[in-house]
Amino acid sequence: MFKTQNLQRVVAAVIERDGRYLLCQRPVGKRHAGLWEFPGGKVQDGETDAEAIRRELMEELRVVTSTEPVLVAEHPDENSGYLICFVKTAIDGEPECLEHASIGWFLPEEIRDIELAPADEAYSVTMK
Repeated sequence: MFKTQNLQRVVAAVIERDGRYLLCQRPVGKRHAGLWEFPGGKVQDGETDAEAIRRELMEELRVVTSTEPVLVAEHPDENSGYLICFVKTAIDGEPECLEHASIGWFLPEEIRDIELAPADEAYSVTMK
């Protein structure tokens, strides 16, 4: 059992188009480098999850959200001090790979064969 009250919130966007989900590969030099994740980042002081996901998606992928994010799951990232908050949202535009090593759209069955960051892996097994 994890204590979540002292963990830094991180929002991760669950974005689906035509049955495929957007994943990003973490760059060299970052925790979990080379592993895939749902895009997002840390919630800054005074920010809501919605504000954070809008900011992060613009910074990382140069896209804007077209729906309000809906919290679908939370998973602590073991030994990191982060609580990953998965939020379902939609985007306008085509994502650009600005901060990651790579980005791609994957079917749920393809996601099972990709090396994901631990919290993203924990969330992915709940996807249908």
